Amino acid sequence: MAAVSANIVVTLFLAKLISVLPSKGLKTVFRTIFFIPCIAPMVGTAMIWKYGIIGTENGVVNQIVQFFGGTPKNWFMTGLPLMMFIILYTLWADIGYNIVLFSAGIEGVPKEFDEAAAIDGAGAIRRFLSIKLPLMGRTFAFVAVMTMANYFQMFAQFRVFAPDGGMNDSVMVLTNYIYKTSFVSFHMGYASAVAAALFVIVFAVAMIQNKMMRADWSYE
Repeated sequence: MAAVSANIVVTLFLAKLISVLPSKGLKTVFRTIFFIPCIAPMVGTAMIWKYGIIGTENGVVNQIVQFFGGTPKNWFMTGLPLMMFIILYTLWADIGYNIVLFSAGIEGVPKEFDEAAAIDGAGAIRRFLSIKLPLMGRTFAFVAVMTMANYFQMFAQFRVFAPDGGMNDSVMVLTNYIYKTSFVSFHMGYASAVAAALFVIVFAVAMIQNKMMRADWSYE
């Protein structure tokens, strides 16, 4: 859930920054820049991050550590740091999609409401939190539910960064566990049961999340 919350906060913040750019062309350029990682093959980009950024020998992270006088470390034999790297990679890889959705939601709010609040003396932050964000309820609910569902199903980056689940299974997720149980241990029945349980969990959390946000999907 930390990754889901970080994704929503970061993408909403970036979408708001893009929305205040002076020209439509600049908005399109920045949206495109953020969206490019979304269309790149996840396995390929994960391999680049694994060996080019957090690699033990020539990784950028260890080079930075050495520059400041530290000792290079095998990050793949860590628990929390490796998980943080995976979360950071995941945010980089897919924030573009939610940025586009939030940008559309922000621009879909009638400008008359914002202008009226500005005349009454409300600041930019107050106008966004009290006017635009509540009117983006459907967009926010859709982004939250879809991001949560997608993050429950994360698989490729975990297979690349930690195919065995990391040290003491510290970064083992259900999707990777299902893969190992079915195609490595060949316990197909048990893996199918876990997969069914994952579906139930995702469905239940999505329903609860949607109910809590009270998004009205009807126009009546």
